[in-house]
Amino acid sequence: MPTTQQLREQRANIWDQMKALIAKDERTAEDNQTYARLEEKYDALDADIELQERHEAREKANNAVDRRGVVPPSGEQPSDTDAAYAAAFRAYLRDGLSALDPSDQALMRTRFEQIKNAAGVGTGAAGGYLVPPEFRDTVIETMRWYGPMLEVAEVITTDTGATLPWPTNDDTANVGAILGENTAMTEQDVTIGTADIGAYMYTSKLVRASYQLMQDRPDFDTWLARKLGERIGRIWNQHFTTGTGTAQPDGIVTSATVGVTGTGSFATTGGISYDNAVDLVESLDPAYGGGQGLSWMMHQTARKAFRKLKNTQGDPMWQPSMQAGIPATLLDYPVRLNNDMPTLATSSKSILFGNIREAYVIRKVRDIQTVRLNERYAEFLQVGFFGFARADGTMQNTSAVRVFQTTATA
Repeated sequence: MPTTQQLREQRANIWDQMKALIAKDERTAEDNQTYARLEEKYDALDADIELQERHEAREKANNAVDRRGVVPPSGEQPSDTDAAYAAAFRAYLRDGLSALDPSDQALMRTRFEQIKNAAGVGTGAAGGYLVPPEFRDTVIETMRWYGPMLEVAEVITTDTGATLPWPTNDDTANVGAILGENTAMTEQDVTIGTADIGAYMYTSKLVRASYQLMQDRPDFDTWLARKLGERIGRIWNQHFTTGTGTAQPDGIVTSATVGVTGTGSFATTGGISYDNAVDLVESLDPAYGGGQGLSWMMHQTARKAFRKLKNTQGDPMWQPSMQAGIPATLLDYPVRLNNDMPTLATSSKSILFGNIREAYVIRKVRDIQTVRLNERYAEFLQVGFFGFARADGTMQNTSAVRVFQTTATA
């Protein structure tokens, strides 16, 4: 199988061919068909590179794991208690609490949080347990693959879900003044506001696993972490991107100020233009527009449209990445793909630019917890699992990002 670098080189070669076609002053129908075929290959290589990088990241993590599967968090060696808890937790996933010896049961109960069950199931099935570091890391890693918000926004973790307020102030409209001799200065209050963030309860929904699966897969805990992470990751990224703010987080796209309304033609450029991109960058206040941490975030349909655009010198605006971990760039700023943003369409908000970490904050409450249901599916020789976690997200600085909205007409 080709290495990641070889795949990038193949992608770069295809990109050169795509650029040559775009650079033509007049393109024939055959040229457009060739471009479409090349773009399919480019997208396929993109997917292969992403898959390969994920595999390499997992391989690197697994190489740091001892035979019992304990990953040292943040490069530090886990304590004996942490390692014992991780081993007990994996045994709990496979066989339930009743299968653990008394010392392991006592250890699990040190991090035990009782869940009230209306059905009155025994504690072995009703216990919700904080997951050990390596299980949690797998969940979080998987959630990040399903969208960029956990990577690019500010993320804070709290011990409780109590409403978390903080003061706000926007004094940008106030300026100083010249003071004449023997003249009393005027007063200008500083207006202090407040914002807050809560915590919604999220669940992975139920995952059923057969006895055979748990017996035959030595990596069952990793498999389960991936399933829980996929489900929670999808809904978190969706809500942190386009949440309505009513009974769910308010998404960054929902709350962002429109910086530019598009003028590009849908028929020729997909609704965007080079000028639109420049205008969106320049719509940020200089206090944010010249700083670090600036990036694009866009739907895949917007990325596809940008690949076909050229700057005023006739060069492609899109610059694909040639290095692992380095995203592609647009106007020299990195691009984050987020397919929970709206697709390119009339009046859509498919492109965002700015300092996303400064603009948006995500609050998590403690760690994800898991519950094992022994009895409910016993007649199927299955065990039910679900994960739950509390989180919220909100815009904390609307001045730090701007969103592009396409024209209301084709």
